[in-house]
Amino acid sequence: MSVETVLVTGASSGIGSELARCFAADGCRLILVARKRQALQALADELREGHKTQSEVFPADLSQPGTPARIFEHLQVNGTKVDVLINNAGFGAVGDFAKLAVERQLEMVQVNVTSVTHLTRLLLPGMIERHRGGILNVASTAGFAPGPGMAVYYATKAFLLSFSEAIAEELAGTGVAVTALCPGPTETNFAEAANAGISRLFAKAAMSAESVAWVGHDAFRQGRVVAIAGVWNQLLAFSVRLAPRFVVRKIAKRLNAASHTQA
Repeated sequence: MSVETVLVTGASSGIGSELARCFAADGCRLILVARKRQALQALADELREGHKTQSEVFPADLSQPGTPARIFEHLQVNGTKVDVLINNAGFGAVGDFAKLAVERQLEMVQVNVTSVTHLTRLLLPGMIERHRGGILNVASTAGFAPGPGMAVYYATKAFLLSFSEAIAEELAGTGVAVTALCPGPTETNFAEAANAGISRLFAKAAMSAESVAWVGHDAFRQGRVVAIAGVWNQLLAFSVRLAPRFVVRKIAKRLNAASHTQA
């Protein structure tokens, strides 16, 4: 069997870089996509030295609508066939929907939803034709509930979870796997970027990015459609299904609320 080619978005740090390490340990060839060229190159050098694997660096900003098509064109020009697409790039923002900048929230939809949909649609037909490969979407336990205080972020992750489950069923019997990885609070720069470090949610114990990535990697290799990282997060996701929706909304609002008043 030929070496798998794995494309990872948001690969410069956090869960994305750890997923790249997981698949590099399998001997896969990596295509690393993120905005920060220097961080990507450092990761590529590390993977080459540590796993003797080849990694290509492709700096790109997925908040720009034309980026998925640019990535796909680059792959076609180079004759590169992607076996596994890891849609990891994403970000959130804490605050009331009516108060957060509309531009930032639309960028969030572009990165978390539109670019994922576009890249998946561009790369999936080739996987189906070759009867191999798959998609690993980094969703969130946020996808199981509405999220007052992070309304758009929670909604984007609900999309990712639903989208992943739906296409997984469509692809049954094709040889192509789809997994939605659903982490809870994780030790990455996400909280700082989202201004969520002061929320009650991130005041709780967070999992390491490395442990979350291995959960996602193992679930994908086992063909599991939904993988919730951590026992506490699994219990939380299960309880959401049992509780009345108005209760879920109020709990989510409390968790996303600032633990102290910001200046």
